[in-house]
Amino acid sequence: MENYEIIKSIDDFKTRISELEIAVNIENVKSELAKNESLMTNPNFWNDPKSSAQVLKTIKVQKDKIETFASLNELLEELQLYFEMIDESEDILAEIEELIPRIENELSNFEIRMLLSQPYDDNDAIVEMHPGAGGTESQDWCEMLYRMYKYYCDSMGFTIEVLDYQDGEEAGIKSVSFIVHGEKAYGYLRSEQGVHRLVRISPFDSNKRRHTSFVGVTIYPSLDEDVNIEIKPEDIRIDTYRSSGAGGQHVNTTDSAIRITHLKTGLVVTCQNERSQIQNREKAMQILKAKLYQLELEEKEKKLKELNGESTLNSFGSQIRSYVFHPYSMVKDHRTNYEEFNTEAIMNGNIEGFINAYLKSEYNKE
Repeated sequence: MENYEIIKSIDDFKTRISELEIAVNIENVKSELAKNESLMTNPNFWNDPKSSAQVLKTIKVQKDKIETFASLNELLEELQLYFEMIDESEDILAEIEELIPRIENELSNFEIRMLLSQPYDDNDAIVEMHPGAGGTESQDWCEMLYRMYKYYCDSMGFTIEVLDYQDGEEAGIKSVSFIVHGEKAYGYLRSEQGVHRLVRISPFDSNKRRHTSFVGVTIYPSLDEDVNIEIKPEDIRIDTYRSSGAGGQHVNTTDSAIRITHLKTGLVVTCQNERSQIQNREKAMQILKAKLYQLELEEKEKKLKELNGESTLNSFGSQIRSYVFHPYSMVKDHRTNYEEFNTEAIMNGNIEGFINAYLKSEYNKE
């Protein structure tokens, strides 16, 4: 590595860290942390579990920001020190060549986390997946995507709680819904909402023809209890049925599964994974509230765009990404034009590049 390349990297890191410190207002974060930690000394702090849990969550986020900035600045100082000693030993150059990509990786990841500042980005994510037309072919594609998201969530330290899982007739998944629990789960996963398209040689076609399959993915934020969404008893129909399928962790012979239909909007929510009908009903109502809230937001956004003369053709439901396995290997996001060619790695959950590209594109629009 040439000296000018090292200097360029150091200057780039300095600029990006400095811009982040201004954007995050790190001194204010430190001040707010001190205030929150002082709240914990109050004897009544633990009397309200919900309030104290929120404060603890905020403290964790604040400490993470402060510690990350400290770590990045220490690594940058280390890099600058090594550069000053570069003529003393060949081992120093090796240390520099190892340190630069490490700083780049940690800084890039931190930049992405700081972009997650939209409403509900901190919340858990509710994910629903439905195959398009095509029977077994599209249902198999749905199972492949579900597997991809499970691997991605594992890599992020997220956990998945299956709500409803319907096996396909011959293979794959007819439909699946689940909650992803984890820090900023909705912030990361909201970029996945839309239609995912697969082009491949079908393993179910004896003539080995090329097939195109589609799966619709919908992402909702899991709402806090204090979000006021009123659901009147006369506005819903509740049906019970028997739990079944691989997603039912406690499948039994009673009619414990719940299906709630919101009559005014036609929204349908199913939940079969809890032990009892009451638990499934509570979970289904939680999901319905999230859906109704999301619908309300989408209607407001649609009206605003119409007033501003903006096109709504690229709203929810449009194709966002293509996964091509034949005649070549490539995955391309049509919103950002970001593409990768290692399809095996993508299907094993390595989708950070697509998510990060989307978040950066959204930030640049603001």
